[in-house]
Amino acid sequence: MRRIGAVVVALALAGTAIATTAVTASAAPGGAARAAAACPTGWGSGVKGSPDSGAVPLSDIRTGRHDCFDRIVFDVPGGGDGLGYWVQYVDQLHQSASGALIPVTGGAILEIRIAAPSYDPETGGVAYPGKVAKPLPGVNLTGYRTFRDTRFAGSFEGETQIGVGVRARLPFRVLQLPDRLVVDVAHSWT
Repeated sequence: MRRIGAVVVALALAGTAIATTAVTASAAPGGAARAAAACPTGWGSGVKGSPDSGAVPLSDIRTGRHDCFDRIVFDVPGGGDGLGYWVQYVDQLHQSASGALIPVTGGAILEIRIAAPSYDPETGGVAYPGKVAKPLPGVNLTGYRTFRDTRFAGSFEGETQIGVGVRARLPFRVLQLPDRLVVDVAHSWT
C-alpha cells in the first residue's frame, strides 16, 4: 500500500512540474511557444490587387519595422479607403511607361503599383519627389530584417510604380486604410 501511495505522489508531483513548465514557457517573453504564436501570417506570396482607381496624388512613401514583418506605407491624403493597387513578385522590375529595366537588389523583387500618381493631375506639379531608378527619398532601410532596397519606377497614367528588394520571396499582405495603402512583408514563412 505504501508503494502505491508513493507512486501516486510521484505522479502528482510530475504532473505539477509539467504543468508549471508549460505555463512558464508560454508566459515567458521570447519563449518558443510565444514566438511561434506571435508571427503566424497565412498571407501567401501570390498576386494581390484591387481594381479600384483614384486620381488623388501620392504624398509620401514611408517604411517601418515590426516584430514579425517590415512595412511600407503609401500616404494618399483624400484618397479614401478604395485605392486601386497591384502587388506581385517579379523576376525583374520593368518601368511600365517605357519597359526599361530598373535594377533592384535583394533575393526577390516585390512590384507595387498604386492608383495614385506622383504628380498633381490638375497642375502637373510634383506631389511625390521620386526619381526614376533611384531609391525612395527619405527611406532608410538600415536594420530591416526583410527589406533590402527600394526603387522608384515612375508614374504613368495615374499609377505610381515602385520595386522593393526583399531578402527572399516571403509572404505579404495588403491593407487599405483611410488615405493610405499598407504592404507588410513577413520576416519568415511561420
